Amino acid sequence: MGFDVEIDCEGLLCPLPVLRARKRLAAMLPGQVLCLRATDPMAAIDLPHFCAEAGHDFLGSEADGEVSRYLIRVGQV
Repeated sequence: MGFDVEIDCEGLLCPLPVLRARKRLAAMLPGQVLCLRATDPMAAIDLPHFCAEAGHDFLGSEADGEVSRYLIRVGQV
């Protein structure tokens, strides 16, 4: 799946990946997709929870070694 914006949160620990995602998503248009790269295992729990609370669509994740990529579609906020 493609994405519109990618941010690098590798090496950052909770809650920084979620905070960076929130800031970037706020500047995006509804329907656009953010790809967030992270190494913190807690991101797999924190990002879906954040999306549910904030009205964004968590599209899934994939791991490539220690780095995971998370895809989030901006909701109608």
